[in-house]
Amino acid sequence: MRICLIGKNLTNLVLAYNLASKNLNVDIFFDKKNQIKFSQRTIGISKNNFDFLLKMHKQSKIIAWPIKNIKIYNEKNNFKELFEFKNKNTENFFLVKHSNIFNSFYKICSKNKNIKFKIIKNSTNLDSIINDKKYSIIINSETNNQLTKKYFNLKVEKNYDSIAYTGIIDHKKIKNNQATQIFTKYGPLAFLPISNSKTSVVFSIFKKFKLEDIKIFELIKKYNLIYKIKKKNKLEKFTLKYLMLKNYTYKNILCFGDLLHKIHPLAGQGFNMNIRDIKTLSTLIDEKIELGLQLDESLLHDFQYKTKHLNYLFGTGIDFIHEFFQLDNKSNNLLSESAFNILKKNKLFNKYATLVADTGLKF
Repeated sequence: MRICLIGKNLTNLVLAYNLASKNLNVDIFFDKKNQIKFSQRTIGISKNNFDFLLKMHKQSKIIAWPIKNIKIYNEKNNFKELFEFKNKNTENFFLVKHSNIFNSFYKICSKNKNIKFKIIKNSTNLDSIINDKKYSIIINSETNNQLTKKYFNLKVEKNYDSIAYTGIIDHKKIKNNQATQIFTKYGPLAFLPISNSKTSVVFSIFKKFKLEDIKIFELIKKYNLIYKIKKKNKLEKFTLKYLMLKNYTYKNILCFGDLLHKIHPLAGQGFNMNIRDIKTLSTLIDEKIELGLQLDESLLHDFQYKTKHLNYLFGTGIDFIHEFFQLDNKSNNLLSESAFNILKKNKLFNKYATLVADTGLKF
C-alpha cells in the first residue's frame, strides 16, 4: 500500500516515519517555495507525546530539554504566583528547538527505504496526485494549495488580533527546568528553558500596541523574573488565530496537522494536538492491518469520528483560558487571583489539569 503526504513539515515527517515503521510506502510531496524555516522557534512536547516520539527516534532525548514545573503569574496582581503545575516524580513536558527536531526527523526519513521525497513544481495544480490510483489515501497538511482551497474551506475561525514574537535569550547559567507564563497587559509572555544557559521567549502581543522589536526586548527584560540576560537574539514573528476545520475528509483525502486545527500558543499545545492525531490514526491503521482490511476512505471517516469532537473541545478550552485572562485584565477586580486561590487548594484539579495537558481529552 502506498500513502501520499502533501507538505514537508514536522508533523508530516513524524507521521511518515510512523507509517513507514508499519512497512507502508510513503511519498512526501512538497513545494520548495512553501518551506518555512524557523531558527528561533521552540516546541513544547508533553511527557506522554515525548515518550511516543522516543520510541520512534531515540535521538529526540538528546535534543530535548526537560521541564519539571510551570509557574503562572499575572501582571495585574503584582506578579504574585497564581498557580504552579508540578509533578514530583517526573518531567511535565519537554522543550526542543523546531529546527533541531525537524532536521533530526528529516534525516531519519531520508534514510528510510519506505519514504520518498518528491518535489511539486506547481502546488496550485495537484490533479496528477489526486488522480493517481496508486495512492490508497492522501493526507494534506498545507494551508494554501489547490486541495485546501477547493475542498476544505469550511472552518470555524477567530482572529486574535495578536502577533507572537519568539526568540532565544542567552543568560547566566542556572538550574533551568522551570517554565514561566506571565499574563501581561500586552498579552501572554512565556519563558521556556532549552538549556541551563538559554531560554526561549514567546510573547503574544496585541496588534493595537504596535510595538517595535527594541520595545519588545525592553518589556521582556522588565517581565523577566529569573534570568541575568547576557545576549538577546533576533525575533521571529507569526500571526495568531483559532481555527477548527469543519470537514476533515473528501473522498480519499484527509486534512491533517495545522491545517486541521490551530490554537493560541499560550499553553504550548499546538504540536501536541498533532501528535495525538498521529497516535489515533496510527492505532486505526493497526486495527485495519490486523483485520486484513484495505486502507481506504472508511479509515479517514473513523479518524474524524474519533478526533473531531475532542479537538474542538480542547481547542475551545485553550481559547477560554486566553479570553479569561483578557477579561481579567480589563476588569477592576482580581478575578484570576480569586479563581486560582480556590483552584490551588484543589488537588484533584491540579492532577486533572496536568493529565489533560499531558494526554489530551479522552471520553
